Amino acid sequence: MNSDAFGYMAAGAALGLGAGLTPGPLLTLVLTQTFSHGTKEGAKVAFTPLLTDGPILCASFLAMSWMKTHPSVMGIISIVGAFVVTMFGYECFKTRAIAIPEMNIKPRSIKKGLLANYMNPHVYIFWATVGAPTAVRASESGLLAPSLFLSGFFVSLIGAKITVAYLAGRFRALLSSRTYLIIMRVLGLALFTFALFLLRDGLRFLNVIN
Repeated sequence: MNSDAFGYMAAGAALGLGAGLTPGPLLTLVLTQTFSHGTKEGAKVAFTPLLTDGPILCASFLAMSWMKTHPSVMGIISIVGAFVVTMFGYECFKTRAIAIPEMNIKPRSIKKGLLANYMNPHVYIFWATVGAPTAVRASESGLLAPSLFLSGFFVSLIGAKITVAYLAGRFRALLSSRTYLIIMRVLGLALFTFALFLLRDGLRFLNVIN
């Protein structure tokens, strides 16, 4: 595995972990389903990004294929992506202990997970400004790099949410502990680092730096 491919896999993993552990609609639903119906139902919700993100990713790829021949557009998107990832990192640092919802709701975890993800604007913003542009840049090195980037992202994203569901089911108190907050701070630093790389790429596309 070459260093570029490994770097893209690491970037995808960092983004996936950040997205997987940052409190939001889908993570809240994972917790809700877990405490209402057990770990299995929470895990079902965790898998829904595999179903929702595919069409969004394909549309973003089509747009990126055109934008790839317009460096100035790619530069602007990369800079916007750096801002978006910085906000994700900031959310990690802003995170406080999770308030576990106490709700008695019926199952249909997959359906609810699909709805929660499709209605979450962060999903569209991420793929349009960060995910698809990064995968397109990775494709310049061949098929391995973008494949590893996407694999790293989805494995980490889904794995993080499944882990949360498991911990919620087995060790509820841990999710309110200092351990969770430390993990979020570390992920925030990783996202800030990736944002700097995106900013660098954007400035290079715009010929501001070499």
